[in-house]
Amino acid sequence: MKPAFIYSDNFLKYDYGHSHPFKMIRLKLTRELINASRLLGSDSLELTPQAATAEDVLRCHSQDYLDVLKSIDEAAPPDNLLKYGLGLGDNPAFKGVYEGSMLASGGSLMAARLVMSGEYSSVFNIAGGLHHAMHSRAAGFCYLNDPAIAIADAVYSGKRVAYIDIDAHHGDGVQAAFYHTDKVLTISFHESGRFLFPGTGYVEETGSGDGKGFSINMSFLPGTTDDIYEEAFDEIVPVAIDKFKPDLIVAQLGADSLKGDPLSHLELSIKSFGELVQKIRNFGVPLVALGGGGYDVTNVYRAWTLAYSVLCGKNIAMELPPDFRAFASDNGYPADVLYEPEKTTSDNDDLRKFVKAEIEYLKKETLLK
Repeated sequence: MKPAFIYSDNFLKYDYGHSHPFKMIRLKLTRELINASRLLGSDSLELTPQAATAEDVLRCHSQDYLDVLKSIDEAAPPDNLLKYGLGLGDNPAFKGVYEGSMLASGGSLMAARLVMSGEYSSVFNIAGGLHHAMHSRAAGFCYLNDPAIAIADAVYSGKRVAYIDIDAHHGDGVQAAFYHTDKVLTISFHESGRFLFPGTGYVEETGSGDGKGFSINMSFLPGTTDDIYEEAFDEIVPVAIDKFKPDLIVAQLGADSLKGDPLSHLELSIKSFGELVQKIRNFGVPLVALGGGGYDVTNVYRAWTLAYSVLCGKNIAMELPPDFRAFASDNGYPADVLYEPEKTTSDNDDLRKFVKAEIEYLKKETLLK
């Protein structure tokens, strides 16, 4: 079975504004580097998304919230936008927000349906991964929660879904959508909410009712490096996947966990990021890969290109192709190599002690026990 990559230049119309940190150019740069790296072809297709339908979206969002988003595109918004988390600095109310959100969500739905059909082993929608949106409210640059929409569609089809989120920010919107069910396992690896938006994702958040034990939150202190992060991943995720036995994995691959991101404080290397994607792929479960955060644009396009090369099972050159280097430089985000060979390490015992305590708790209070 083949991987596939979902992209449309129409994603670029979903523009938060020049001063906003969520830059759509990162999608174009990722696509161009993937293409320049010869990862697209007969054995790895590029697919064009279709917008989600209202029926698809209403499994996770309210009708009145959807109507408000649509009214913004129609230049007739109501006066109570703040009620829906809209019109703030994080979530501006701009023309195209409804159309762009529906297209990104449609891409994630398309990815899930294609891998569930058995036609593809994995599908990557880089415009997806908008994991903070809530049932009736925008949050954290996210208007519609495309991971939750795709997961809900799979659950409706009778599938068990594991959600793995390696964004620096807690996947709170996805957790909230499935906090009370045992049909979805949510695993979020993120910087502690004591230091970073959205201020949630504590180890004690393990689910409720039928979902008790099916929410796993592994948080890290600022400064956490590859060695500490990977040890936690290896101790938690394989056991959880083995116990849960999902039919589908949805992985949110936010690149703001990488060292140098201006909005977060973890210190993962791009090399480690690629290895994490390889670990997820090695589970051998049909895989939907989604984008997410990432505010150092050069980190984003390099990390997501490396991720897609992993899904393709191909090695690509460390030196970026000359034509792409020129394109990236012209757009203000130059880089010469895919990633640096060194991984990050730390001798800070406090970082390790914190992680050890989190893991011990999870092994007692979640399905890991």
